Amino acid sequence: MSAPTLNSFRTGPDETGHFGLFGGRFVAETLMPLILELEAAYEAAKVDPGFASDMASYLAHYVGRPSPLYFAERLTEHCGGAKIYLKRDELNHTGAHKVNNVLGQILLARRMGKTRIIAETGAGQHGVATATLCARFGLQCIVYMGAVDVERQKPNVFRMKMLGAEVVPVQSGSKTLKDAMNEALRDWVTNVENTFYCIGTVAGPHPYPAMVRDFQCVIGREAREQMLEREGRLPNSLIAAIGGGSNAIGLFHPFLDDPGIEIYGVEAAGHGLSSGLHAASLTGGRPGVLHGNRTYLLMNDDGQITDAHSISAGLDYPGIGPEHSWLHDVGRVNYISATDEEALNAFQMMSRLEGIIPALEPAHAIAKAVEIAAKKPKDHLMIVNLCGRGDKDIFTVAEHLGGME
Repeated sequence: MSAPTLNSFRTGPDETGHFGLFGGRFVAETLMPLILELEAAYEAAKVDPGFASDMASYLAHYVGRPSPLYFAERLTEHCGGAKIYLKRDELNHTGAHKVNNVLGQILLARRMGKTRIIAETGAGQHGVATATLCARFGLQCIVYMGAVDVERQKPNVFRMKMLGAEVVPVQSGSKTLKDAMNEALRDWVTNVENTFYCIGTVAGPHPYPAMVRDFQCVIGREAREQMLEREGRLPNSLIAAIGGGSNAIGLFHPFLDDPGIEIYGVEAAGHGLSSGLHAASLTGGRPGVLHGNRTYLLMNDDGQITDAHSISAGLDYPGIGPEHSWLHDVGRVNYISATDEEALNAFQMMSRLEGIIPALEPAHAIAKAVEIAAKKPKDHLMIVNLCGRGDKDIFTVAEHLGGME
């Protein structure tokens, strides 16, 4: 892994939790003591060899890391251009990248003496990972989930309940991820003594965006080593889907200071950017404040947050992590978008060509990867982050494709 250097893209955030103009701590006064306690605990844990040792042990023996870097031979042949590798984080325990971050936060919660864990979830994968680690360590778990997402992600709701979590359907607003996060923050203010808020993405007030990123960077560190081992050189391009952006920043961050590597983040374009029914906050939004940080958001002319739309519950969020907003503004990462229809097509293509059923989230990345790969030479090496498996999405896909027949 290359170390950050002067003028590095990898040194943020600053001491106030900002990535340029983005990030920070925009929270109620009652939350500040909790945020500062968390920051102090994380800074201490980062330099504690015992914490790092525990993380490494659980990642290897419980999560199942390292995840494979798999050459997608048939997908590569189909595109006729770049050589496509898949970073297979869907093979982690719980079926997605979320467990990397949840493990770190739950170990931190135990270190802080917290016994009650709350979380928000959209697609359910963060909720499942949180419920899983809470079961492993005997902690109380409450997961807030928008009522719309509860309905469209029934397999994950059942998994969370099987693991002993209480799933709280949120009926306010659009009844999706944004509203679940609102309710979790309200809970945290109300239950300050014994509660730890386990955030699922690189958003929220500082130190969450940096902390979640640090835990997810295991993806990019592994991919870097694996590509050097497989091909003897670094990749030419990286592609990952982006909602809040944790799987993407986990892959991207260890490569940000390698200027020759093209990096693409794929937002959810929903029914199309011109339709207004999308979740592409960088492409179709502007800077504002939500959930404790300044970032790009979907807003109306009056500054009110507008509802996001995506076929993928995990991308259905009207904002993005502040580090992505900064990387967008400085031009280091190319942020593009894929529609619901493109994601559905990629979902089917991956299933039939590689025998891998992806989640709808990485299906957005696959959709753009095949377009980009087709225009590249055959010696171009591409890594696509396959951040989740598609078990949870089969009913949603079946509904859009006309049933299970």
